Amino acid sequence: MVRDALRSRKTHILLVVAGCYLAWELWLTIAAPFKVVNFASGPEKVNILVTLPFPPERFHVQRFQTYGRVSGTQENAVEVRGVKRADLTTVARPYWVTRVEPIQPGG
Repeated sequence: MVRDALRSRKTHILLVVAGCYLAWELWLTIAAPFKVVNFASGPEKVNILVTLPFPPERFHVQRFQTYGRVSGTQENAVEVRGVKRADLTTVARPYWVTRVEPIQPGG
């Protein structure tokens, strides 16, 4: 019975889909730290500018509110204040985030 299941076309398709999903998740995890730039040591909570390849929509703003207080948007970016340093790579993990950087003083 197991041998028949392993020879099944449906099983092969399922295994390929599962492999692609795992590769995608691995790529998101590996790419996230490279999207976080220019953070010097400092306080536990930081103010960040999350850049997207498109203007942010309500979904994106709500997603970032789970990590800090959204204080506004710019052309293709969302300002989030009070984000824990430990959450920076988590914020950068979605494929639609291209860059996470500190908000410049006066910004």
